[in-house]
Amino acid sequence: MFDFVRRIALAAAAPAALLAVTAVPAQAAPGGPAGAAAAAQPTTEQVLMAEVVALTNEQRVANGCGELAVDEELTIASVRQAHYMAATGDFGHIGWRGSTFESRAEAIGYDYVAAENVGWGYSGAAGVMDAWMASPGHRANILNCDVRSFGAGVQRAVNGTYYWAQVFGYR
Repeated sequence: MFDFVRRIALAAAAPAALLAVTAVPAQAAPGGPAGAAAAAQPTTEQVLMAEVVALTNEQRVANGCGELAVDEELTIASVRQAHYMAATGDFGHIGWRGSTFESRAEAIGYDYVAAENVGWGYSGAAGVMDAWMASPGHRANILNCDVRSFGAGVQRAVNGTYYWAQVFGYR
């Protein structure tokens, strides 16, 4: 399961332009040609994550802060919390086994975590970003000019509801 989440998180870290259709080696069927390739498209969650990254950096630049780098560890922490919320319907900053955004980030090697934003129910990245920017606490996290990196996670629950998370860091 961790490898699956890690692959999603790493794909989300790629710029939106890189999320175009890419060739992925297909498994060769017994007796079939080796090296055949199949086209794979990004998941809806990956596209939404890339959109959150772009919109977050647009807001930061428009408000006098520098763009944030996408950090692999913070992306994994974000994806894990979005996945937890979608799987359980338990919306909030507390995750699996009582984890916090700090403990989730530190567990995968990120020691200078700053803040977390979570959201649910928004069908697109623009909607969740508008809500975060309208909330003083979430807006402050996004526009904290001391923050240098972040990760974004999105997961769709079985009932179709999207759960969103961002984790910000100082390095």
